[in-house]
Amino acid sequence: MEDFNRTIGFKRRILVVDDEEINREILGNILNETYDVSYAEDGQKALEMMREKNADFSLVLLDLLMPVTDGFSVLDEMQKEDALKQIPVIVMTSEKSAEVKSIKHGAYDFITKPYDMPEVILARCERIIELNEDKSIIRAAEKDELTGLYTREFFFEYIHRYEHVTGEQKMDAVVLNIEHFHMINEMYGRETGDEVLCSTASTLKELFEKETFIASRPDADYFYLYMSHRENYEGVFDGLQEELSHLTQLPRIRFRIGVSQDVDKTLPAENRFDHAKLACDHIRGDYTRQLSYYNKEDNDRELYGERLINDMEDAIRNGDFVVFYQPKFNIQTKEPHLRSAEALIRWRHPELGMVSPGAFIPLFESNGLIQKLDRYVWSEAAAQIRKWKETYGITIPVSVNVSRIDIYDPELENRLAGLVEQNGLSAEDLMLEITESAYADNAKGLIEVVNHLRDRGFKIEMDDFGSGYSSLNMLTTIPIDVLKLDMKFVRNMHKDEKSLKLVELIIDIAKFFGVPLVAEGVEDEAQFKTLKEMGCDVIQGYYFSKPIPAEEFETFVKEEKKRRE
Repeated sequence: MEDFNRTIGFKRRILVVDDEEINREILGNILNETYDVSYAEDGQKALEMMREKNADFSLVLLDLLMPVTDGFSVLDEMQKEDALKQIPVIVMTSEKSAEVKSIKHGAYDFITKPYDMPEVILARCERIIELNEDKSIIRAAEKDELTGLYTREFFFEYIHRYEHVTGEQKMDAVVLNIEHFHMINEMYGRETGDEVLCSTASTLKELFEKETFIASRPDADYFYLYMSHRENYEGVFDGLQEELSHLTQLPRIRFRIGVSQDVDKTLPAENRFDHAKLACDHIRGDYTRQLSYYNKEDNDRELYGERLINDMEDAIRNGDFVVFYQPKFNIQTKEPHLRSAEALIRWRHPELGMVSPGAFIPLFESNGLIQKLDRYVWSEAAAQIRKWKETYGITIPVSVNVSRIDIYDPELENRLAGLVEQNGLSAEDLMLEITESAYADNAKGLIEVVNHLRDRGFKIEMDDFGSGYSSLNMLTTIPIDVLKLDMKFVRNMHKDEKSLKLVELIIDIAKFFGVPLVAEGVEDEAQFKTLKEMGCDVIQGYYFSKPIPAEEFETFVKEEKKRRE
């Protein structure tokens, strides 16, 4: 602060209050070179000057024995007004007995009369002003100006200090968020938004005034509470919303609350509230729940998911994603024979080992990264078809997934056609699997895309048929080339009569539409025989082979080559 004032040439203002002119002159001569000095001959005049607009005194030098209003009365009046009690006071006295009384009335320090040591007076003035300015800066940074709650940095510092005193006391971290707060600002104005924030802060203080707690507003519409542990928070905050609606006259204000109970004190305070905020954000947009508890398993899952997202680009670049192939066998012949394959992605993570597709595929589908992964699989599969064709002289068609995100890519058709052309293949060698979720999203758009792809020669497979409500409707509107029976029907068909009948019905539907049916998830002899007798055309599953790397799949390619020869 001293460097700042020196740099800009700023002189602090000091008020000297003494009824004796000679004393005012002596102090003025000592201070004038360093400070902007003003004078008052009695306490009443001093109070009037301090109350003036833009008075901005950095220090008051106050005599105790004066007419009209004495020094003790001035100190008492200053303590009654927020603006005045922030101004430090040095009492000027020759009476040692007055020092203790002055301290009790709010004085900072003393200068003894007579004023025979100018350098001491200057040093004391400078020190008191510096300490008070530092205190003012800390005070300003300590509290949120709007709500009066602690700012983020001081909140965590006070937690740290509090725990030195409380020791092993169990504590909870609570994060509260006002849902869609920006809409309050937009609809009712920022002034109303500020009123909501202030009312929230004051209501929280009242709600927990009898408990041990520290509160902060670290961000615009978030509130952090560090409070004594309780086993259940159900109903604890119910009164908050009603009180706020009453105070602000707004329609019902909705909160989300995340709680991390009995926090791990070996973690930094910031991390404990990260956990509570994770729980709070977990129910964003979920109007069936207002309260959520932090769960370490959920947190670990989130961290794992973030790790996979962050590592995805490197995995593609480094070839950590590997395309496996699962054979599809035609079973409506004397001996089953290889008809085609499905490309299935696997992730050999250099640190995490084999990552399950069930872990990363839904994750990438939710954030759009699946499109990059799909393109990688298409490219690898097309290159593999070409390699088998060049090595063995036969073409094994491969099915690849086309996600609902891919479907609406305006470059999809050209991208697929380019891959086929680059690898010297025909369009029907790269079969495209779609699911009904894309149909549910945009039926008209999907129909248009599928028609364009089929016009270019691509074969369309409808994957997981029967798993959703729109499957039958899709068949009447979208031209497809292959139906794939959802594996749950196959898995259950020998467990209950209904599943068996449904499999039979779907096979009949495929025959009615004149397209082959592929049954997924076939694992045993009984399933194989039943499907063959029902007239199912093609099966894939562990009965013949699990998904395997391309080099292992070549065994099936060689056998198919011999059969054809």
